[in-house]
Amino acid sequence: MPVHHLDDAAPQPFWDNSVQPRLTIDPGDTAVIDCAEPIGQVTPDWTNDDFANADPSLAHALTGSIAIAGAEPGMVLTVEILDIEHKSWGWSGHIPEFGLLAEDFDFPYLRQWELDGGICRFPVGGIEIPAHPFPGVVGVAPAEPGRLDTFPPRANAGNIDTKDLVAGSTAFLPVLVPEALFSIGDCHAAQGDGEVCGTGIESPMTVTARFDLRNDLDVAEIQIRRSAPRRLLDGEVHIMTAHGPDLFESAQRVTRYMIDWIVAESGLSASDAYIICSIAADLHISEVVDAPNWLVSMHLPLGIWV
Repeated sequence: MPVHHLDDAAPQPFWDNSVQPRLTIDPGDTAVIDCAEPIGQVTPDWTNDDFANADPSLAHALTGSIAIAGAEPGMVLTVEILDIEHKSWGWSGHIPEFGLLAEDFDFPYLRQWELDGGICRFPVGGIEIPAHPFPGVVGVAPAEPGRLDTFPPRANAGNIDTKDLVAGSTAFLPVLVPEALFSIGDCHAAQGDGEVCGTGIESPMTVTARFDLRNDLDVAEIQIRRSAPRRLLDGEVHIMTAHGPDLFESAQRVTRYMIDWIVAESGLSASDAYIICSIAADLHISEVVDAPNWLVSMHLPLGIWV
């Protein structure tokens, strides 16, 4: 089957089903897709001052769209992720008015990561995290007309930030417009479930994917199938819990507990601990059946300290 290439020269920070596709392929074809740095402007030498002046309108810098010949609404587009390669660097940070604890961290803060093969090195604290690359945004064009921002997940998938979409996995997407018009970007070298500070390790990458169409499935929203192991590291895991009738408030509280614990145990700043929670810790809904309180937990592998 043919292999196509699509560069990141024209990033698309929006969804719009009226935009002309940059590439047209047939079902069964493979595409090698360059994905820009996720917000389309950060460089490896950026500082906090640069980050404070970032333009949010450039995020997410998606590559696309890709038209799949013969795709029609009601079909399902399958996207098999064959390979994901990083480009040796990435960044994480927190941004005012964004993130689970936006009221606690109301100032811009940026950290650069070194990506070396399968290892992500944090610049302080002796922390190394295994690379677990995946695209944070995948989606087809929405059925609605006009330009839509890329931040919330939608019926077309979009900003799902689901770390299961790794090499070896397949996404199943509902086709909502003719030719599907697929776009991809916002790649992360690693991320915890919840992405609590608002960022993973945001990285430019190259994604290789095979596309196909199915008529025998009924998919209302994106589905993912994967076979690769999911656990970040073997060994001990430290787990915090928080209970209450509001899952969002409990998620905030358990994250604060974990930040306080990391600061006390490691000496990291609160901002760095917040980033580590976003990159390495998994936020779980542990139970939602024992009224009036539900339990949220956060799981942090201790093997990240080397």
